[in-house]
Amino acid sequence: MEVMNLRNYAYIGDAVWELFIREKTTKLTENSKKLHKITTDNVKASFQAELFHILEDYLTDTEKDIARRARNLSIPVGRRQIQAVYRQATAFEALIGFWFIHQKDRLDTVTSLLEKYLIF
Repeated sequence: MEVMNLRNYAYIGDAVWELFIREKTTKLTENSKKLHKITTDNVKASFQAELFHILEDYLTDTEKDIARRARNLSIPVGRRQIQAVYRQATAFEALIGFWFIHQKDRLDTVTSLLEKYLIF
């Protein structure tokens, strides 16, 4: 298994998560304003941090290690409270990216688990 930089996993994970959400939202409405609102509600950092908390109990030791290391990456956000949210969102995105690259079946399992928490 080729290991990638955690920032790159998070970068890929961000795109994969947004595409997953966009695929879901386009089945709900054709109204572009509604599409944008639903999408942004589901991809914003604070919501990703919430989803990360939901996933924590389901993570393997390897996944917990990826999340821990991703949370510890330096991020360009000033205030501590906001920083904590962004760190958890980064951990979420890194996991999504890791699963997309290495374990698509695990990604499918996780996205199925999270679907009931999405904001529609």
